[in-house]
Amino acid sequence: MKKRILILDDKETIAKVLSIYLMAEYDCIWLQDGVQGMKWLQEGNLPDLIISDIRMPEMRGDDFLEWIKANELFKHIPVIMLSSEDSTTERIRLLEIGAEDYIVKPFNPMELKIRVKKIIE
Repeated sequence: MKKRILILDDKETIAKVLSIYLMAEYDCIWLQDGVQGMKWLQEGNLPDLIISDIRMPEMRGDDFLEWIKANELFKHIPVIMLSSEDSTTERIRLLEIGAEDYIVKPFNPMELKIRVKKIIE
């Protein structure tokens, strides 16, 4: 059975690019923001990895990361953060909160695929 990746991004084009590069090896589920991600998880869905944008409507990715890492049921799920912000301070802050990785947009999809594989397997 394929491992499952939850993609949280308000931009459908980013979600499509991620899905195209990852769908051969993983089942990809796309939701548009952290609130939808929270609801999906609370319905009993458990992905093997979450890839989350930071700037999203409703609930930002960093707020979602804080919520998931504070939740006993979900804190074990690895999270990769995506951002157009190439700030060392922001990267360190999110890694300290519990992100497994931080990737700056625009990103190389092949590099992301390798990072996903290393985290999931």
